[in-house]
Amino acid sequence: MKYCVQHPGFIACALLLCSLVVNAGIYKWVDETGKVHFTDSPPDDTKTVEVELRINTYTSVEIKPLIERLGKKDKVVMYSATWCRMCKKAKNYFRENNVPYISYDVEKSRTGKMDFKLLRGKSIPIIIVGGKRMNGFNAAEFDRLYTDQMKLKESEDQYSKNPG
Repeated sequence: MKYCVQHPGFIACALLLCSLVVNAGIYKWVDETGKVHFTDSPPDDTKTVEVELRINTYTSVEIKPLIERLGKKDKVVMYSATWCRMCKKAKNYFRENNVPYISYDVEKSRTGKMDFKLLRGKSIPIIIVGGKRMNGFNAAEFDRLYTDQMKLKESEDQYSKNPG
């Protein structure tokens, strides 16, 4: 072990790995005109404050009629906008992981506008997974919700095939 720590190649690899760590924070900063900005990477020349994010996920009574109307129990439904970076991140994640989804733009789509209002949306993305709602996007939390939904769907399918 002493050899590994003293070996220059080991130290270089360790430093390289440390530099590859991805920072997924949101930063708040104020420009010279006093305008407040929120970005996912801090500017080099400005004092920033990292914003603590809490992804809200909860079961909601109000989404059940929405899911029944859409008939998308087996798909993820997302409410988004073209300018939303977190929405793009979620869509890319869905595509990369072969997650079937449908997305409604809350600014351009009549359905998106109407559903966003019914959901009492305050921010985007809103992601519906079965009977659960996720405000924002977090890959690990999404995976948990999606896995739970697929298990539930599988057990419902089994029951409908063999009810007794």
